[in-house]
Amino acid sequence: MIVTMIVVCEVGFWVLLAAGLTARYLLRMPRLGAALLLCEPLLEVLLLVVSAIDLKNGAEPSWRHGLAAIYIGYTVGHGHRTVKWLDGHAAHRFGGAPPPPKPPRYGMARARHEGQIWLGTVVAGSVASALLLAAVWYVGDAGDVSKLEASIAGVWRAVGIHGLIVLSYTVWPKREPEGATGEKERSAVAARDPEHVPDLLVGHPGQDEKKV
Repeated sequence: MIVTMIVVCEVGFWVLLAAGLTARYLLRMPRLGAALLLCEPLLEVLLLVVSAIDLKNGAEPSWRHGLAAIYIGYTVGHGHRTVKWLDGHAAHRFGGAPPPPKPPRYGMARARHEGQIWLGTVVAGSVASALLLAAVWYVGDAGDVSKLEASIAGVWRAVGIHGLIVLSYTVWPKREPEGATGEKERSAVAARDPEHVPDLLVGHPGQDEKKV
């Protein structure tokens, strides 16, 4: 039952997201689109209620309840990032907005970007752990809560591994390939004055012809 509800919530998340973006940019109904997007958290509330009812009815605490808590935590920690990313692309594709900026790929800028994502993972782990601790308290001595406690340990193990990966971007920042800086300069100059790009960066071919 719990696994089925997780699947239903995941499908519902994408259905509501698609419906909200369609209403906002294709149907030109921004209020309806916003209302549909605001319904997203109700799916997590529904999953939480179903999990609580399942435990109240005497279900043995299992990895399924841990998975439900982890799913809710992940949605809280990273769901808004997914919605924002897709909304930016939909606005560009259908609403005439400029393309959303791409995340940095090199140096400390990449490290800071990865750090922000990791903070979302910390939030996800905190929410999942709080729900699992509440479930442990709710069950009390009436059942075996070892699987719920193991889920808490697994959550923070995942947070720690993600943190080490992010730390690697700080200790060993990814270097920008050679030639990429020149390409950036070419793009910047071209944006200001396209006619002078050859003069400034690659030389004017007409100069050699005059000398001949």
